[in-house]
Amino acid sequence: MNIDEIEEKLGRFQPSKVFPRRMIFERHVIPVDESDRKITVVASDPHDPTIAGMLTYIMQKEIAWVQVDEKNILKLIKDHYGVGADTLHAMLDQEEWQELGESDRFGDEDLNESETSIVRFVNQVIREAHHERATDIHFEPMENSLRIRYRVDGVLHQVPLSADAKRFENAIISRIKVMSSMDIAERRLPQDGRLQVRIEGEDLDVRVSTIPTAHGESVSLRLLTRQSVVIGLDNIGFTQANQGNLQKMIQHPHGIILLTGPTGCGKSTTLYACLSEINEDEIRIVTIEDPIEYKLAGVNQIQVRPDIDLNFAKGLRHILRQDPDVIMVGEIRDYETAEIAIRASLTGHLVFSTLHTNDAAGAITRLLDMGVEPFLVSSSLNLVIAQRLVRMVCPHCAEIVDPPRILSESEQKFLQSCLENFQFKRGVGCESCSKLGYLGRSAIHEFMMMSDAIRPMVLGRSSSSTIRDTAMAEGMLTLRQDGLLKAAHGITTVEEVIRVTEEGD
Repeated sequence: MNIDEIEEKLGRFQPSKVFPRRMIFERHVIPVDESDRKITVVASDPHDPTIAGMLTYIMQKEIAWVQVDEKNILKLIKDHYGVGADTLHAMLDQEEWQELGESDRFGDEDLNESETSIVRFVNQVIREAHHERATDIHFEPMENSLRIRYRVDGVLHQVPLSADAKRFENAIISRIKVMSSMDIAERRLPQDGRLQVRIEGEDLDVRVSTIPTAHGESVSLRLLTRQSVVIGLDNIGFTQANQGNLQKMIQHPHGIILLTGPTGCGKSTTLYACLSEINEDEIRIVTIEDPIEYKLAGVNQIQVRPDIDLNFAKGLRHILRQDPDVIMVGEIRDYETAEIAIRASLTGHLVFSTLHTNDAAGAITRLLDMGVEPFLVSSSLNLVIAQRLVRMVCPHCAEIVDPPRILSESEQKFLQSCLENFQFKRGVGCESCSKLGYLGRSAIHEFMMMSDAIRPMVLGRSSSSTIRDTAMAEGMLTLRQDGLLKAAHGITTVEEVIRVTEEGD
């Protein structure tokens, strides 16, 4: 019986209530089939006489053993019984003793053990999420269940979880709030906190947010690797032409470089890569961020603190008195921050920042809508980059496929005009990518240089679509076009590009 057959049997098998669940989690033996006289059990060591004797005595049946290696046993337990199932089972055992009226026999020691079980369960979830390369963990109370989801490569995946987890929902959420230095008694208002954990020698910063919902408090954890090396411009996913243009722009003594896109599209990572490229002893770099995601050696980084009225605008004003050469503003959110950043660029500073818009041309419209004068935008803005992240085809299970039929005629003509040979790939699914066919992410971009043709359009308050058309006529690739080129090179898939870009791209 191979692992696929075992998974199929386990998916539709309901074990006898007599089968000791403790043995599943402590001895790693799993029942997968049962008849009147025989029960089939998967184990990593079927020759252990203690396990064999105990099961034969309890079940009063013949045991048919199937040997599977320990790694696959643990995966079967997690997939079928849920993450942290052994811990939940231990807590259920304690509850059963209390229901039987025998809680006195445990005393204070039992309370400590229960508390430790909650701690262990939360640690297991965080450790599992890190192992799965998740960037976010969401604890979401439903009416009759507790749902846990991981965001891996930008896509949410529900985690297998025992239905019994709902009974410990409040204890789990309270544990996270204690770890994050939050008020565990306050359940009516949103709260923010952070915690630090160490997993397999790696330090993680975890940002925690809670919000009250109809069925309880929803908790979100953002995992940030403190020891991650900031990647260079070579590894962001720029085309050769775009990377060359960016390297020229970041050497300019003044002006603004803006990155646009939704939350979680890698804007901060690209900004850090730019700062790392120009971080030298002769250049003074000061940043104001919310939050500081990665600490850069030699860079003066300021954390926004709304509780003491330290916002982007106030921090930026004080940064200008610190004699900086390069300034990074985590996000331009309002007119005040935008105006100070623009005036800083006009007085001899190179300014990096981000803006929430759908495309590069939309950044100009957004600044004008904030109230910034067109002549200030026209004279200060050097480059706008729109960015998205696409999942990359898993290199371990990739296979070459025919060009997808979902490509439109115009998209096919575009690829034919850019490339002679196509090599579309698709991941079949393997252990390395958790059967998803994708492993890791790369960025796609839209580079809009402020040219002599675009500056007068900014002064005349032209629409973003008109500015966009002009930029495309000058050679700008849209997000979708850049993504299709990566798909044609086998880096990602057309379906993934379509998922993250709009049809107008």
